Amino acid sequence: MTQTATDTFTVTNPATGESVGSFPVHTADDIAERLAAGREAQVWWSGLTFAERKTRINRWIAAIATRSDEICDLGFRETGRPRGDVQFELIAGLEDLRWAAAHAKRVLKPRKVAPGMALFNFGAEVSYPPLGVAGVIAPWNVPIYTVLCGLAYALAAGNAAIVKPSEYAPASSVLVMDAFYDANPDAPRGLITWVTGFADTGSALCRAGLDKIAFTGSVPTGRKVMAACAENLTPVLLELGGKDVTIVAEDADVEKAATAVVWGGYFNGGQACVGIERVYVTRAVREPFLAKVKELAEQVTAGLEDGASYGPMIVPAQIDLVRRHVSAAVEAGAIALVGGVDSIRAPFVDPIVLVDVPEDNAAVQEETFGPVIVINTVADVEEAIAKANATRFGLGSSVFSARRGKEIAARLKAGGTTINSVLTFVGMPSVPFGGIGDSGFGRFHGDDGLREFAAPKATTTKRFQLGPDMQSFPRREEDFEQVRKMVKFRYAKRRGA
Repeated sequence: MTQTATDTFTVTNPATGESVGSFPVHTADDIAERLAAGREAQVWWSGLTFAERKTRINRWIAAIATRSDEICDLGFRETGRPRGDVQFELIAGLEDLRWAAAHAKRVLKPRKVAPGMALFNFGAEVSYPPLGVAGVIAPWNVPIYTVLCGLAYALAAGNAAIVKPSEYAPASSVLVMDAFYDANPDAPRGLITWVTGFADTGSALCRAGLDKIAFTGSVPTGRKVMAACAENLTPVLLELGGKDVTIVAEDADVEKAATAVVWGGYFNGGQACVGIERVYVTRAVREPFLAKVKELAEQVTAGLEDGASYGPMIVPAQIDLVRRHVSAAVEAGAIALVGGVDSIRAPFVDPIVLVDVPEDNAAVQEETFGPVIVINTVADVEEAIAKANATRFGLGSSVFSARRGKEIAARLKAGGTTINSVLTFVGMPSVPFGGIGDSGFGRFHGDDGLREFAAPKATTTKRFQLGPDMQSFPRREEDFEQVRKMVKFRYAKRRGA
């Protein structure tokens, strides 16, 4: 569609200031135009069979893969992240598209269900029609993945979508979305549309009357999204922040645990909702674990050069937050095992490991969203579980234990847990992804993710009349007597069974 907004803004590389491109600041009128086009396009899209939608999504996947070098270069230019990180999120997004298209029919096709004894003269069916037009609001830290993740399940379920990528990193995701029409020139242009801009654009999208908003971002912004959507009772899917935890039990493989924690804490410069921010290590393995973490963390580098482990902080305000958390921890008596306040050299932050941070400290209780790992020692696994759950967040978690992994995982309050690794539930489209508490609600991925973008509908059909018709007037006393006998026969004799 044409971009009708008159105001524009410029996207720049956060490390170099290099201009990546200019984008429109879209208004409520622009969104209304896209919504009207989306409703028309959705009628066409939902009229296709699951197989026909799958074919078009697979064409899109091929088009994206063909242009992957260009996409990854653009992603590097607008965020400063290593091209390998951009490539990693692109692959994850393509897997979501592939999985959702392949499994939509199995999950969403109409199915017959048992009507129950009281109404066994009826037939019953559950169907999952699409919602209509969904909105996807994506963050800046993994812009390609979060856009493709939202679109995968919305489109596979039969919806149209309007996407608002982050104003900090819209270029690569816009290129990915436009590739849909390169692969499917027969598709109406309103099926996937995008709007760019700032908070006012996002607010207008929430208030536009869409059929669902899927938002990925911070807790404060998530609350604003939910409040705006409440005006029209627009349902929301909120994937918010995290303060993800790792437990290292006394029987853990210390080297593997340390390797995973360092990667999970510093991947993407710690700018990930599922990044490892808290670690509870049992006293029995504290010293070898800390030694290995220190050795590995000191090898991690921040920069733009080839071979750097991660790039700059994408949003300047996050640098101030990292400085506040590190300063608060050190002032409270924490040990800076690796790095410290001096590691903050905007726009980069070198790896920081803080040890023995008080539990009530901001560095433990608040989301840092930067390359800072807090490691605290516990007497045993019981104490680790209690402290792991003592937070408002509940997004991801991980456990390292040779024998007790599943037991510990089952007791962690989180949307996902990985045993003897980290973050893997995020990259598996077959399992649900989302959080509890301040980490949000609703799910991307898996069967649950597809059903997030459908409206379950019950259809019942009367096949024949059985006994007294209790749905008509007048009702006779002998009819109630028959029902009374049926109740006693059906239920009273089965007590304790």
